[in-house]
This record gives sequence, structure tokens and C-alpha cells, in this order.
Amino acid sequence: MKILELVTGKLSFTKLGFSKLAIYVTLAGMAAMFLLPAWFAFVNSLKSLGEIQAGNLLYLPQVWTIEGWRKAWGGACTGASSCAGLAPYFKNSFIVVIPATLLSTLWACFNGYILSKWRFRGADLVFFVLLFGSFLPWGLYLLPLTRIVDWLGLSNSLLGLILVHLMYSLPLTLFFRNHFVGFPDDLIKAARIDGAGLFTIFWRIVLPTCKPMFVVVLIMQFTAIWNDFMFSLVLSPSHAQPVTVGLNNLTNSQTGSPEYNVYMAAAFITSLPTIVVYILAGKYFVRGLTAGAVKG
Repeated sequence: MKILELVTGKLSFTKLGFSKLAIYVTLAGMAAMFLLPAWFAFVNSLKSLGEIQAGNLLYLPQVWTIEGWRKAWGGACTGASSCAGLAPYFKNSFIVVIPATLLSTLWACFNGYILSKWRFRGADLVFFVLLFGSFLPWGLYLLPLTRIVDWLGLSNSLLGLILVHLMYSLPLTLFFRNHFVGFPDDLIKAARIDGAGLFTIFWRIVLPTCKPMFVVVLIMQFTAIWNDFMFSLVLSPSHAQPVTVGLNNLTNSQTGSPEYNVYMAAAFITSLPTIVVYILAGKYFVRGLTAGAVKG
């Protein structure tokens, strides 16, 4: 808003101050740097293939067309190339992402509550293992998780993929554990005196107080699971693959001249759900990140 006011002349440079001006200009530059790839993909997705092949990549389309979006969503690529649209893959992604995100976030919240308020023998060891596991690369988890899913008879199924994301999300417990460390112990003791048990205290007292942090982890999990490619490629069935695998199939299954406008449109369509989530829940995300920053 400050940058916009500067551009429109509603705010003078003298009134803003040099230090604040430098901060806003720096932030605007960083935002532009991160938004540039999205702008590049969006603009080129609305061009014809011939215009892109002519070298017009950095400018607005001479002729605006949604043909690339239509092909990316519904398939039916023309010429010597052939591609399948992203529409069926979206359904599979939502089948995985919605339950996996909700269950993994709720499970991490409960585990964080247990580690911080219900001390048990070996709690410090569990905390160390979770902390150590959060620094390991995801590739180390691929083989053991695949073996576990196969042992349970859930290989090549979306249910098995949901289970993998649930197990892989265990380090998220650390977010909630650190959050609940400052939770008043007196409230839990009072609830125990009144006869409330472990799950009752968590559901009625603890969980409602951590909504900002819950939303933060929820958004992080949604983004991570939606953008996951390797687990989806290895564990999902061939007839029900998520959208990231569909995007890879679309860009690698064509023959003949590559349809770059279709690729750009497909990439932008794939990212739309995470963009919508951040737009709708952005203020809660910032509020959750800053929750507990000031005590007293």
C-alpha cells in the first residue's frame, strides 16, 4: 500500500523517510522477483504457439487466446503431439490432499500436546528423534515407507499414499510441541480435577487455543502434499495419479513440436489451489507465525 501511495503521489518521499522507503522498495523488489515466474507463465499461456516460437516471450500477447488453457485442462492436443489434460488428476489430488492434510495436522497437534504436557518415560528421546528426523532428506524415507505400505497391503493405492504422508508428517509435532510449552499447566490440572481425561482436555481446552498455529501447519501441509511428486510417482496407482504426476506426463508424453503455451497453462493451473489457499488464509498464516512472539 505504501508503494502504491508513493506511485500515485498520495505519500511524499520526505514524509515516508529514507529508511522506510528503502525497506518498502526492497520488499517490492523481492515480491516482484518471486512473482516474475508466475507472470511469465501466465502471459505465455495466453499466447499462440506460433507467437512463442517467433521469440515473443517477454511481452504481452499480440493475440490473446485461452487455447493453451483448454488443452492443458481437457487434453486434445493437435498436430503430431498428443497429451492428456489435467482434469482427472485434480480429482485424485484432492482425494489425497484433503484427508492427508487434516489428519496429519491434527495428529501432529495431538503429539505436540502429549510431548509438552503429558511427560512420560522416554519423552526426551522421542523429541530428539523427531528433531533429528526433520533434518534428514526425504529420499531416505522413500524405501522404508514403501515397504511399510506394501506390508500393509496398501501399495499402489491412494489410501497408501495418504498413509505415507501421515507418517512423513511426524516432525510437524515439533511446531505444536514448542507452541504448547507456554500453555498454562493450571488449566490442565483444573480440568483433571474436574474429571476430564486426556482426549477431552485436548479437544475442548487445548485445541481451541492453538487455531493460529493449526492454520499455519495446515497451509504448510496442504502446499507440501499438493506439490509432492516423488511419493506420488512411486506409490500412486497408474489409473489414479495426482496432478503433479499428471503435469509431468503432459510435458513428457508429447511428440512433435512442444506446445509451450500448454505447458505454461498447465503449470499455472497446477499451482492455482495453493495460491487460492494462501489468498483465503493468508492473514491467518501471518497471525499464526507471529503468535507467541510477544509474551506478557
